[in-house]
Amino acid sequence: MRFRTGFVYVALSVLCILVSDWTTVAFLVATAGITAGEFYYMLRSDAKLPNEMLGIIAAMLYPLSVFLLGLNGALYVSLALLLALIVWYVFWMRARVPDVGVSFFGAAYCGMLLSGLVVVRTALPQPWGGVLALGIFLSVWANDSFAYLVGSKFGKHKLAPRTSPKKSWEGFIAGLVGSAAFWCLMTLIPGVTMSIPQAMAFGLISGLMGVLGDLAESRIKRNSGFKDSGTIMPGHGGLLDRCDSLF
Repeated sequence: MRFRTGFVYVALSVLCILVSDWTTVAFLVATAGITAGEFYYMLRSDAKLPNEMLGIIAAMLYPLSVFLLGLNGALYVSLALLLALIVWYVFWMRARVPDVGVSFFGAAYCGMLLSGLVVVRTALPQPWGGVLALGIFLSVWANDSFAYLVGSKFGKHKLAPRTSPKKSWEGFIAGLVGSAAFWCLMTLIPGVTMSIPQAMAFGLISGLMGVLGDLAESRIKRNSGFKDSGTIMPGHGGLLDRCDSLF
């Protein structure tokens, strides 16, 4: 079940990213909406009352607005969301300031962070923009896979025992190596002007951000008392569990 679910997710991701800009945006919009829903569901169990409707809509608008309006689109969505949340806070007496903060953070976390892939996808003409965006996906997956394989076999020193007990320093270093390796391969994509030292540096940064994203979601789940963010992916948990490193 875990293999079949993972295969469908990977196949759908690769197909949507490679076909066109619009299919990539549609994939990111759907991903943002689903993961935002899972995020707010967990936070409700942590005694928060986020405005799920505004948050999910804003999360889905982030990738679309960046595609249509460039980086300014993210600014417009952020301002509109903030204004809508202020109105909601003023007129709904049960809302508290932490609820406003959670509502805004969930949209930015699940939507704004994904919007960077739109910039990458549109940076090069078809089909190389899709190949470049897919390369980032592959570097994230390589980071996770190398870290899991090495960490499960050789991991002895815990990376963050309170947040994610299974992660080790050995797996962390292996993940960075895997990420850097895939970024070096991305220098072969036509239109990419990136030296090997630059690719290695970007690969290390990407790997570090992937680990940060993973630990951040682990912290959210631990604070909310959840093992998985959802059940949409049998054998894997929620979609947010699969996208935290990508964020």
